[in-house]
Amino acid sequence: MSKLVSFVSESYDEMRHKVSWPKLSELQSSSVLVLVASLIFALVIGVIDLGFDTVMEWFYGL
Repeated sequence: MSKLVSFVSESYDEMRHKVSWPKLSELQSSSVLVLVASLIFALVIGVIDLGFDTVMEWFYGL
């Protein structure tokens, strides 16, 4: 049990004093970047899926 308490205590100390947290503006710009990249990735996958679906319908429709 003492190892667990020590682990939690050291983890808290590291998160509080040794980690450099981003500023709010940096966090917001990173979040926007991730959102835009996710939307672009979703659109690309959607186009690939639509093309694959069209090819399969054409192939099996013959």
